Amino acid sequence: MVSNLHESFIQLLRLGIGHCADALPQNIDWNEVKDFAERHGLYAVVLDGIEKLPATARPPQEFLLEWIGEVLQGYEYQYEQYCKVIAKLAGFYNSHGYKMMVLKGYACSLDWPKPSHRPCGDIDIWQFSKQKEADALIAREQGIEIDNSHHHHTVFNWHDFAVENHYDFINVYHHKSHAKLERIFKELASDDTHYVELHGEKVYLPSPNLHALFLLKHTMLHFVSGEITLRQLLDWAFFVERHTKEIDWNWLEKTLDEYGMMPLYQLFNAISVEDLGFSYQLFPSVQFNPGMKDKVLAEILMPDQVHNGNKVLILRMISTFRRWKDSAWKHKLCYKESMWSSFWYGVWGHLMKPASI
Repeated sequence: MVSNLHESFIQLLRLGIGHCADALPQNIDWNEVKDFAERHGLYAVVLDGIEKLPATARPPQEFLLEWIGEVLQGYEYQYEQYCKVIAKLAGFYNSHGYKMMVLKGYACSLDWPKPSHRPCGDIDIWQFSKQKEADALIAREQGIEIDNSHHHHTVFNWHDFAVENHYDFINVYHHKSHAKLERIFKELASDDTHYVELHGEKVYLPSPNLHALFLLKHTMLHFVSGEITLRQLLDWAFFVERHTKEIDWNWLEKTLDEYGMMPLYQLFNAISVEDLGFSYQLFPSVQFNPGMKDKVLAEILMPDQVHNGNKVLILRMISTFRRWKDSAWKHKLCYKESMWSSFWYGVWGHLMKPASI
């Protein structure tokens, strides 16, 4: 059963992205809606929806003005700084002969109706298999400390933003199938024909096929781990809306089917259409079980995750195991491997990088 909060949130979200919406429920708790929107990274988009309501249906004026001010400062101004920092980083690498592709955040924002209303966080980059050399360069010339404790990317700070410099697109120690899938990502990522000029600097973008596969895989990983937000699903839907004619859908769906991702892919498409109001015509495959669609949407809205922040290693390990066990139904939607195969493969990966536990 959809709660008053969830119904209010979905309808305001639909309005905020320019889609038709049903009437809002009565007796909306605006503080609750605001907090929920922030949790999903849709603080600004929900405000866009509120601004399309008649004056009598909006929150109190003082409350609304405070919300507007927070969006201006925390989203629009922050996005402007985010773009400038990306351009500076690209400029540094360009001047030394290293290409820089942006993944996820900035690349996704370009497909949103208002790019500055998508929250910006880390800067994820790919350097066309030159990550090691580029990290050595920035450490030597800028005195920047490089963190190597993570799987599939290094981390460093650049002008108050965290940068994740990917040498792999996904954690190849997470599931056995990831190593094979990683080879597909690397092959696709050799394409350097897609780029934009950002503050006078060339910044490379993923090709449509790379972006499609990477967005889906990344979102599915977050779904299984209980860390997904509705913003991530909007990233997918906006990307498809903008690039549907550029994607090789036959290749993509064949790849998704080979790796067991078709069921969750179809459910993501179904939610995008049925609940978020995107056109059926954008998606080649929207087959779904209504009950499972509602279950997946409920999980996205309120992930049933186990807190994993305990400082004691053994307690963290127990928490990780519980989370893994509880995610069995989600695992079946996007993996062909057995749960136990994935478990032991993941254990080995954690032992190689204990900080990841």
